[in-house]
Amino acid sequence: MRPDTIVLIHGFWVTPRSWEHWITHYQAQGFKVLAPAYPGFEVEVEALNADPTPIEQVTVPQIIESLEALVRGLDKPPIIMGHSAGGVFTQILLDHGYGAAGVAINSAPTEGVKVIPLSQLKATFPVLKNPANRHKAVGFTYEQWRYAFTNTFPEDQARATYERYHIPASGNIFWGSALANIHPGKDDNWVDYHNDERKPLLFVSGENDNLMPPKIQRSNAAHYKSPRTITEVVEYAGRSHLMPAEDGWEKIADHALTWALDHS
Repeated sequence: MRPDTIVLIHGFWVTPRSWEHWITHYQAQGFKVLAPAYPGFEVEVEALNADPTPIEQVTVPQIIESLEALVRGLDKPPIIMGHSAGGVFTQILLDHGYGAAGVAINSAPTEGVKVIPLSQLKATFPVLKNPANRHKAVGFTYEQWRYAFTNTFPEDQARATYERYHIPASGNIFWGSALANIHPGKDDNWVDYHNDERKPLLFVSGENDNLMPPKIQRSNAAHYKSPRTITEVVEYAGRSHLMPAEDGWEKIADHALTWALDHS
């Protein structure tokens, strides 16, 4: 049964607004497109920057519960696409039996992926440099955003995306993800890499992504061990982390959709 709905899941430091181009692009092709906000993030970027309390309070279980409730309410399993942290949530939803196919774009790693490139350390240092940030919402300066999100963008576009999309991120969630490979037992970003029932999953990686480099995507994909599931990786040359808003995003959006439809 061909999916008729696409669910777009945003990542940290941005809101559903970061999907604005993809929403209209897919709607023009006749799809119902849902771009849910994390619980408490249902306001505009400007409001979250003015009062980041919802960012400080949100938890991964709350996010997963809200996403699962949304997908459960649909008539047919949707295509699920997630960017950055949204890529983790996409993987978790697929592992929990939701969706017809999934696409993880410049995804953050799920538990057990231990590759930590130097560029990622530099990009995440503003959050991890101070343990006190675990209880705060931590934003990027423009220079930090430029390095982590838009290092391949022209200067004017990089600054425009910072002003339009940037919000602080949850230090609590980010620290929890960073420590997931140290804690005993399952953490919030755990998935079953041997799940034979998981729907097809495509990792889309940007060659020049400093925040979630291709090494992370390849390692994450390689962790999936079931011979009955489809897990693929595609890498785009010259791309940075904020691919949904980078010039030429249409090519990536079309490839992601075609792949998901072909594998649904």
